Amino acid sequence: MQDSAAPFSYDGLDRVIHEKARLGIMTSLAGHAKGLAFADLKRLCGLTDGNLSRHLQVLEEAGLVAIDKVFEGKRPLTTCRLTAAGRARFLDYLAVLERVVRDAAELAKTSGADAPALRPRNA
Repeated sequence: MQDSAAPFSYDGLDRVIHEKARLGIMTSLAGHAKGLAFADLKRLCGLTDGNLSRHLQVLEEAGLVAIDKVFEGKRPLTTCRLTAAGRARFLDYLAVLERVVRDAAELAKTSGADAPALRPRNA
């Protein structure tokens, strides 16, 4: 719930998810319920091995992603997927992000320096 004194504070913008690379990772995984191979996720997000590993570690420590490491034949295969809690938290984050976009669009319509402040909504 947003504070009526600070209607644009958007407390629900989860800092763990909001970072650009982690947002890309979460978005990629949200569309793949069974998860994605590390190499596919790296390609989709445009990250290096080290960057992806570090961001996945942060997301895993927060309980948002699960990382499974197995061998396929003699080759290691790392698969990443959203946890149930991660999917729920990501959907909550998206709802707040949608509110940010709606609020910004409404403010842009008034486009005057003396535009009235928006009243907070019930999300």
